[in-house]
Amino acid sequence: MYRGTSKTVGRILNTRIFVRFSSNLRKWGTDIAREPKPIYLDAQATTPLDPRVLDDMLPFLTNEYGNPHSRTHKFGWDAEAAVEKARAQVASLIGSNDPKEIVFTSGATESNNLALKGIANFYKEKKRHIITSVIEHKCVLDSCRVLQDQYGFEVTYLKVNKEGLVDLDELADTIRPTTSLVSIMFINNEMGSIQNIKRIGELCRSRKVFFHTDAAQGVGKIPINVNDLNIDLMSISGHKIYGPKGVGALYVRRRPRVRLDPIINGGGQERGLRSGTLPPALVVGLGSACNVAQRELPYDYENVHSLSEHFLKRIERELPHVTKNGSFDPSSCYPGCVNLSFSFVEGESLLLALNQIALSSGSACTSASLEPSYVLRALGVNEDLAHSSIRFGIGRFTSKDEIDATVDSLVENVNKLRELSPLYEMYQEGIDINSINWSQH
Repeated sequence: MYRGTSKTVGRILNTRIFVRFSSNLRKWGTDIAREPKPIYLDAQATTPLDPRVLDDMLPFLTNEYGNPHSRTHKFGWDAEAAVEKARAQVASLIGSNDPKEIVFTSGATESNNLALKGIANFYKEKKRHIITSVIEHKCVLDSCRVLQDQYGFEVTYLKVNKEGLVDLDELADTIRPTTSLVSIMFINNEMGSIQNIKRIGELCRSRKVFFHTDAAQGVGKIPINVNDLNIDLMSISGHKIYGPKGVGALYVRRRPRVRLDPIINGGGQERGLRSGTLPPALVVGLGSACNVAQRELPYDYENVHSLSEHFLKRIERELPHVTKNGSFDPSSCYPGCVNLSFSFVEGESLLLALNQIALSSGSACTSASLEPSYVLRALGVNEDLAHSSIRFGIGRFTSKDEIDATVDSLVENVNKLRELSPLYEMYQEGIDINSINWSQH
């Protein structure tokens, strides 16, 4: 039995634990070092935190820990000043002339919920009709269904063409005197289609209907001016523009005034529209991300566009039977979101084969589902091609070497999987697969 003070015993035990932990840590580090670094091409799901954004956030994760709503001491004043600076940075990026039009939230999902439910509830006595599209993000579609099923609102779901764009004439015909809100996504998160937001904004303003757009995939990636586009409400996400997760914003126009009921009640923060203590570190991160994006947007876009063109040209040259989903027109498609269907290949099998590349077969919010993408099905993509689709998200930190490595791996693995496919064998023998009545076999 060891004899000594409890402090001495504690030091010996801690030393042994540390030595054992250090040994394991070195082993883990060696194992990790042996593994090749994965390639990240899932920028629509999330983006890495820009190091410049992290630098701006760090003080508010350490020494600057004040509550921005505390008005009686310097800790609170400094935190409030940082929040208001971030509010101005977000407003500047989107062309808002008044930082008070920015309401901080926990992310685009909350912003979308606040926009739809807030407008619907405030104007429900006279206007109980909402218009949206069938390819919106799940949080918009589910919010509409809640308003429809639980509160008796009428919702019109506009169809889209094969490029993922709504018909403006159909939208105009759908607006009625009881319509309170039109909600159309700016850039689709699965295939990058860009709606004609300017025309939609003009139409809604002329018909005195509020216009909301989910711009989580657009803010900081393409130029957006809420005044030029007649946008009344716009949802923003921090982690889609190289900022932190857990923070976003809703732009709410003040002139002409947009009124909405809050969906979170409490201390009345954010002009009574979103109660709850704001997290200064996250808010500062969102502001910093917007500031970086505003400075570098032209360069970022050109870089992403160049990489996307290189990627598509190589695919077209080296891999047959590949279909691009969405628009081919650069003016109506964001180049950093490329959705491809690989005929005779199951998308999930291809994802498993490409395990050193971070990719997605659709929205990260619905990736657990084995059903084909409802967005691609809405475009008229057949079920087989929808099942074989992969989304490639190109971002600020993507390199040409990573694009080339991805294409090399794609060519190798798609060809391997096709060799195992009886459908591909039948196709090579000249059999029209679409003419086969599979129910008889």
